[in-house]
Amino acid sequence: MSCCAPDGSCSTNTAATEATEGTTTVYNVSGMTCGHCKATLTKEIGALNGVLAVVVDLESGQVAVTSSGEPDDALLAKVVDDAGYELTGRAA
Repeated sequence: MSCCAPDGSCSTNTAATEATEGTTTVYNVSGMTCGHCKATLTKEIGALNGVLAVVVDLESGQVAVTSSGEPDDALLAKVVDDAGYELTGRAA
């Protein structure tokens, strides 16, 4: 059962993880609509080795990933796709 209400609101805690160091790369991700989407992607991407922070912006459809080194775009795309969303590329 989804925690999402028909209006797209969600009761899930969606606090973002923040970091002060590292390389931040912003990706365009489609399919995100609510707090549950935000929490899922924050958890799944945040579990990757070398990821220091994940900030999901539902309104812009972007996910900012701060990592200790150069991010693995293919791995991030797989994790996002496996979670039910689509990473459509790096933001300009």
